[in-house]
Amino acid sequence: MSGSRASLRISVNSLRAHKRRFAGTFTAVLLGVAFLAGTLVMGDTLRGSFDTMFAGATGSTDAVVRSSNVVTVSGEGQGTRQPVRTDLIRRIEKTPGVAAAAANIQGSGQLVGSNGKPIGGQGPPTLAGNWIDDPELNPYQPAEGRVPATSGEVVVNRGAADKGGLRIGDRTVLRTPDPVQVTVVGLATFGGEDGMAQVTFTGMTQADAEKYLTPKPGEAASIQVRAGPGTGQQELVDALMPVLPKGVEAITGQESTAENQDMISGQFLNLFTTLLLVFSGIVLLVATFSIYNTFAIVIAQRTRENALLRALGASRRQVVGSTLFEAAVVALVASAAGLLGGIGIAAGLQALFPLIGFPFPEGPLVISGLSMLLPLAVGVIVCLGSALMPAVRAGRTAPLAALRETAVDHSAASTKRAYAGTGIALAGIGLILAGVVAGPSIRLAAAGAVMALAAFVVLGPVAASVAVRVLGRPLDRLRGVSGSLAKRNALRSPKRTAATATALMIGVAVVSLFTVFGASLKATMDQTVSRSFAGDVAVSAPAFGAGGSGLSPKLAPAVAAQPEVATAVGLGKGVAEVDGAGRRLTVTDTAALDRSFDLGTVHGSLDGLGSNGMAVADTEAGKRGWKPGSTASLAFTDGTEQTFTVRAVFEQSELAGDYVITREAWAPHRGQDSDTLIAVTFKDGVSTSDGTAAVEKTAAAYGNPEVQTRDEYARSAAGAIDMMLTLVYALLALAVVIALLGIANTLTLAIHERTRELGLLRAVGQTRNQLRAMVRWESVLVAAFGTAGGLMLGGLLGWVLVKASEGAGDTTFAFAVPPVQLLVVALVGLVAGGVAGWRPARRAARLDVLRAIATE
Repeated sequence: MSGSRASLRISVNSLRAHKRRFAGTFTAVLLGVAFLAGTLVMGDTLRGSFDTMFAGATGSTDAVVRSSNVVTVSGEGQGTRQPVRTDLIRRIEKTPGVAAAAANIQGSGQLVGSNGKPIGGQGPPTLAGNWIDDPELNPYQPAEGRVPATSGEVVVNRGAADKGGLRIGDRTVLRTPDPVQVTVVGLATFGGEDGMAQVTFTGMTQADAEKYLTPKPGEAASIQVRAGPGTGQQELVDALMPVLPKGVEAITGQESTAENQDMISGQFLNLFTTLLLVFSGIVLLVATFSIYNTFAIVIAQRTRENALLRALGASRRQVVGSTLFEAAVVALVASAAGLLGGIGIAAGLQALFPLIGFPFPEGPLVISGLSMLLPLAVGVIVCLGSALMPAVRAGRTAPLAALRETAVDHSAASTKRAYAGTGIALAGIGLILAGVVAGPSIRLAAAGAVMALAAFVVLGPVAASVAVRVLGRPLDRLRGVSGSLAKRNALRSPKRTAATATALMIGVAVVSLFTVFGASLKATMDQTVSRSFAGDVAVSAPAFGAGGSGLSPKLAPAVAAQPEVATAVGLGKGVAEVDGAGRRLTVTDTAALDRSFDLGTVHGSLDGLGSNGMAVADTEAGKRGWKPGSTASLAFTDGTEQTFTVRAVFEQSELAGDYVITREAWAPHRGQDSDTLIAVTFKDGVSTSDGTAAVEKTAAAYGNPEVQTRDEYARSAAGAIDMMLTLVYALLALAVVIALLGIANTLTLAIHERTRELGLLRAVGQTRNQLRAMVRWESVLVAAFGTAGGLMLGGLLGWVLVKASEGAGDTTFAFAVPPVQLLVVALVGLVAGGVAGWRPARRAARLDVLRAIATE
């Protein structure tokens, strides 16, 4: 027991005496824990804010009556439901226990702001619907002005009005998608907020909502029901079910609220939080290497100290325990500080979201026990795990090591390491080829990618010796003696150099991975547009996610009527179940489709599909064994089933989709109709400028959608990729910062162990500038090694991700390596290496020569 207490006292004294040695470890743990804690707190806060908002806004709706016929297509949340008849309201109001019922008509409607630009459409839905007069059934509450009373009057949620610069009394356009002239007569709030996050809402009279948002009057998305006094929600539903016709169901208000919460919280927020957690894992992985390297160097420098302890009777267990105790103290203090930092990060993100337009509501921070305990535990485990191997190495120190004069870690690349790393690399390549070429199998490809990363780590010391010599060769000529000494210092311990560079390598690899994948996605879009789009210009309403109202189906015929235009083909959208699975349908003028879209080889004929014919992509036809003349049953959201005949099978489907039907066939089953894209082909002899001007003039009357050339359309379609890459780079910046802190910490510790050597160099004539240059170039060499390895690994993983994604779907991906972007990544890595070496170089140049020479 006394030996243990003595060991602990030694550990405490060591921490006090060498606080600077653990500064890098402390910072790495703090930043990693802060990022993880901030992610968890932010997720809990957002989920709590949405739950509170939905619960408050729909608290008085006791039951929702809706159609039970729903078609769900992958990626479309709650799916598409058949509308219900509004004449059911009279029957519902006569049901015992019902106090009030109101139709809820809802569709897409995008407002145009005072600057002529559409409001929203970048992710969150842009909604329009009828204004419900019953205040307890309406989730929106009047805040300013009045409610709509006559045709053309609307109420707008206050957040959307502020974003579009709209005020009460302003006239503007509502895209439904047909343009409707409206007057803003009131502003509303949702659950006490200016809106449901960044969702926009426009409330109309019921007559206008039926006219513009439904295919025919007398239909609504659902019917909201309020119970009378003493009637519970489930009791109300039980009373309603017997009076409802077949195909119509009733659910409690709580169930409806839970569905809406799950749609937002359960899908989008989970995806968002998972993304942040992945980057938290990358940050902690980078921190692990920095922590390990710090303890490895500290243990190597304390070889004589540990040997003296062993000579004085300390056991291996005590030496190991002493080292782990130091790691535990650093981990606990840094993790505790990281928790406070995580709360600060969450508060900062919460303040930043409204400024950058993220669709998140405001609300107090939600700090749960799990959000605090999990990051704390992870920080301690990561730190102790990283220190375990150096601690075991310290416990193996022989007492005779106290007689040695040096405390430098001379570990180098061994033959066993080279063989083991090569074996892991070959196994990883085999799995990658099996998963990408022979498969495809995403699991095999991912396992191979993990093994490739492991091979890079194991082979690091082997590669460091060769890489530093090659990368440092120009320094001999450019920087003379200082450059040569920098290269030799980096070669002293290949294992240390590799461990220091590995943290940066991982950060650069992930940056390169997403850079290559983003460039490949852009190249794929360019390839898709070039191969499938045969028109001269495209008319589109840019939006991603659920936002935007689309294009009016009347626009394509209007454009086609212009004297400069030969063909204008609009692509609409629909849904139906094919063999029990939801599928997207393309609704278009099939007779003119191949004039503006290159469909490849077409078997059969696109002419005369009529009301019961369809064209199918070759991939889908092959899966189902279809050919021209085959029949299939399609089930629509209106509850009807219809047999369609396959009259054409086409080769390419990127823009046209997998299932194509005529507008005539879709008309009986349609909901709110809209086009997503119009391809326009000009007549011979019409210049691009003249044709574009004619199309723009026609489009101005339909909400002024964008008219773009083929190249402009391809670039705009890739706009979301640039936003994704910007977010990725911002999230990865922390990992790169931790890696650079690791380089700086390693150099600082190295300067401590080379104090006497540096003093001798100064004594024989080396200037301060030469000494600073030597340390900085050593940092640049380590960073160059990590950057080069990261670029190679990131390029490999990018190729694997592209090929695995291609195998997971029908899209043919184009692999692209962006040389300019990767060159920028390489330059940033080198410059960052120089910056990381600035402080250690400055500290080295300040050493007192005589004291440095006298240091043991």
